[in-house]
Amino acid sequence: MKIQRWIARREPYWQRLDFLLKKIEKKGIKCLNASEIQELSGLYRSVSADLARAKTFNPGKILIQDLHQLTTRAYSQIYQAPRGQDWGGIWRFYRWGFPETVQITWKYTAIATLTFMLGGLIAWWYAWTDPNFIALVAPSELITKVRDDQELWMGSIIGVEPLASSGIMINNMSVSFRVVGGGIVAGILTLFILFYNGLLIGTIATLVGQNNLAYPFWAFVFPHGSLELPAIFLSGGAGLLIAKALLFPGEYKRADALKIYGLQAAQLVFGIVPLLFIAGIIEGFFSPNPSVPDPLKYVAGLLLFILLIQYCSLTPNSNYSK
Repeated sequence: MKIQRWIARREPYWQRLDFLLKKIEKKGIKCLNASEIQELSGLYRSVSADLARAKTFNPGKILIQDLHQLTTRAYSQIYQAPRGQDWGGIWRFYRWGFPETVQITWKYTAIATLTFMLGGLIAWWYAWTDPNFIALVAPSELITKVRDDQELWMGSIIGVEPLASSGIMINNMSVSFRVVGGGIVAGILTLFILFYNGLLIGTIATLVGQNNLAYPFWAFVFPHGSLELPAIFLSGGAGLLIAKALLFPGEYKRADALKIYGLQAAQLVFGIVPLLFIAGIIEGFFSPNPSVPDPLKYVAGLLLFILLIQYCSLTPNSNYSK
């Protein structure tokens, strides 16, 4: 690709998008007619593709920075909720905006996931090699119930499902928001919470495995965990985005970096709220239900995870976005 020829051919589209954005920023989205709104959406996707090409062929840092700022402004205007109730904007965000954000920020989510898994692997190793390690991490009453009574603790949910479900939702959202907020302290708190939760899960998983309760334990975890854990990993990615803006703003001023990466973090948080809500309902009503066979719980968890992966893999050009 000849860079200068490509720039000359694409520059009118960039200028047109900039013109429409300045118009919106000055007068609001209502100043555009229907055809201009449709044009804005098309230009955004087109310029996003240009940004990807520019990062590949590296025509210069200034041009890449300008295209990045242009796409960020467009993204903000397309997905922000106007002063009225723009249900269409919310629908468009969940329809393909959230998946696109997940794809753009996947590296940060991957780091969060690996941090959690590292904690789990370390716990698994020490729990099998040192009998005293489990007592350092897991609550004593839980250890007693599993080792002495040979029972899991999920039966306490039966009979109080609505209360348990709401409590689970609140707890999961609290953990996720703490993970996101941990980005403010250079991401240290974000990584610590993820690592500690991995340590806890790894320890408990080893405990139930040592007492021949692994199968019913994972049957309980799979249905809601297929949504809950990815949501927590995504919140970890959001926290690390904030940390990146603070520590490594790159070519941007730190304030501009916070706007760019902070917007992406906010979009991730906005996207995971429904996941945590659904996971809370499943954990309160379905996962501990003794009338549901364990194999069905495994199948449900697997199907939910596959659907989540497919959803997060959607692109604006897929049939889902049409």
